[in-house]
Amino acid sequence: MGKNRLRTWRRLVLLLVGALFAAIVYRWISLERLQHFAPAEVLGTPTPEPTATRPPVITGKLDTAKLFNGITLHSTVETIAGADAATERTVPDSYVLDLKLLARVPSPNKTVEELAKVSPQLPTLFPGLASMISVDSVSPLFAQLYDTKVRMLRENLGRLDLLLSRHNFFDCQTVLQLQYPQTHRKALLLQADMDVDADGSDSDRLSVGTGAPVNFKPATSYRWQKKSDAPNPYLAGTEERLKRAEDEYALTTTNPARKRELRNAIADLRGEVSTLKKFSFLIGATDPFIVVPGAFTRGPVPVEPGDYALVVYGDAIYPVIVGDVGPNDKVGEASLRIARELNALSTAYNRPVSDLKVTYIIFPETAEKPFGPPDLERIHAHCETLTKE
Repeated sequence: MGKNRLRTWRRLVLLLVGALFAAIVYRWISLERLQHFAPAEVLGTPTPEPTATRPPVITGKLDTAKLFNGITLHSTVETIAGADAATERTVPDSYVLDLKLLARVPSPNKTVEELAKVSPQLPTLFPGLASMISVDSVSPLFAQLYDTKVRMLRENLGRLDLLLSRHNFFDCQTVLQLQYPQTHRKALLLQADMDVDADGSDSDRLSVGTGAPVNFKPATSYRWQKKSDAPNPYLAGTEERLKRAEDEYALTTTNPARKRELRNAIADLRGEVSTLKKFSFLIGATDPFIVVPGAFTRGPVPVEPGDYALVVYGDAIYPVIVGDVGPNDKVGEASLRIARELNALSTAYNRPVSDLKVTYIIFPETAEKPFGPPDLERIHAHCETLTKE
């Protein structure tokens, strides 16, 4: 029995030694693995970096033809061999842009048949028109008008933004001097498009302004003495602009060049204030009138503010008066009142007729003085009488 107990202890000791040896070997193997294999990297969620932004790339090319209103543009670039860059930089003719504007000056309509191409109903509306036209009927005002346009093109060729547009260059079809054989009644006929005149003001009839579009003027060439003490609706604004100009002129910091500009502006504003206090004017939105170039008031048979006239469009005739005088290079303009008769969508910025399809017939030396608020019935009756003479 003692031998059995000793044998059992030996087995236990051997088992413990084996277990200890196995643990030592396992530990050694684990350390070897740690040396040869790096621990797996723990991947966290990285903080996103903001994406670098850059300005949008401008693609395409600038179409210079679109810079000029209706003007067809042909452009080329030519190069020749030159000297070194430092030398060529100092030579004015080494880098040159030559501008040449080619404009065809139109010929005027001269016959009833040509006039009818613009206003087909014209011969029917005015049966005696053919007898009033002769070979010498073309008015020198037509040539003067286009001479003025060409002169302005030459003067402004260096300022492309000031060049007349194609539309405004070709805005007049003809200007004819007419005379009825039996009564010797004279008339001036012109065919053009129609721009809109929204100018004018009259506090005696309308105490509030009708709006102030770009280039608005509260006065018209046709005017008369005010009949009430009601201030012009645009007087206060004009006086305010005058005060600002005078205050700036009085500053010691205003330079001499600016003072010269202000001196002229102050003179103009003082004149405008005085005019607005004394006179009443036509109102573009309510009165039927047309505008003529300044040169027409100095023609062989001068046209004056107040002269009676007709606007013919389609088969309709609109009695009007000459109400304002405009620039010498522009023809075809009527009050907003008349523009809306031709096209209800007309505004100060939207012309009623863009094509050369409007006929204007003006009766010179028919203005009745003294001027006063327009009497629509009288205008209608007087124009009807003139068409029969």
